[in-house]
Amino acid sequence: MKHTLFATVTLLALSPAAFAQSAAPAAPGVVSVAPATQAVAVAVPTVIFTTIPTGEDLSSNLVGLDIYNGAKEKIGTVKDIAMSGGRVHAYIVGVGGFLGMGDHYVAVTPSAITITYGATDKTWHATMQTDAAALKAAPEYKYAS
Repeated sequence: MKHTLFATVTLLALSPAAFAQSAAPAAPGVVSVAPATQAVAVAVPTVIFTTIPTGEDLSSNLVGLDIYNGAKEKIGTVKDIAMSGGRVHAYIVGVGGFLGMGDHYVAVTPSAITITYGATDKTWHATMQTDAAALKAAPEYKYAS
């Protein structure tokens, strides 16, 4: 029994494919994954977490925000934000629906909507120089299915 165990341990220790190791150590921030005969380097980010400064603008502050015109009439609601290349490309505005049903969606350029934060009432405000009829008449944005 002792001879069988010794032979098995010796065989595993001498087998080159059993425990393949890379000849050179990996660079800092790189993890080496070594299958039986080949080493693969995988880049690992050195910093993956960050802090968000107080007062940072978040999309959750804008989605669901009602939009008013200069006459203080509610003309629509920000339903979504379209981004391209890391920048806001358009606000998707819902108009004409009731409780989320029957909304007509319109893609509106970000410069057409003025979004501000009121320090006194601590709420976000959105205004646009148009009316609900003009938004309803605009080309409809349809989500790709």
